[in-house]
Amino acid sequence: MTTHSPRWFKSSYSNNGGNCVEVATNLTDSHGTVPVRDSKRPTGPVLDITPTAFTAFVAGVKDGRLGTA
Repeated sequence: MTTHSPRWFKSSYSNNGGNCVEVATNLTDSHGTVPVRDSKRPTGPVLDITPTAFTAFVAGVKDGRLGTA
């Protein structure tokens, strides 16, 4: 069965401080995208990111290559 609705989740590292994003990785296979949204605005805009770009983003965060300015 293919799921067409995003199943949103926040990182387990989220501290509920309000500055969180949610992702829905369940659409990667069926739609070829990883939707991302602001957890404070669940009805707001959604960015559809390719799985390759999302994987590179996560790797950059983990490696410390995407620090704050």
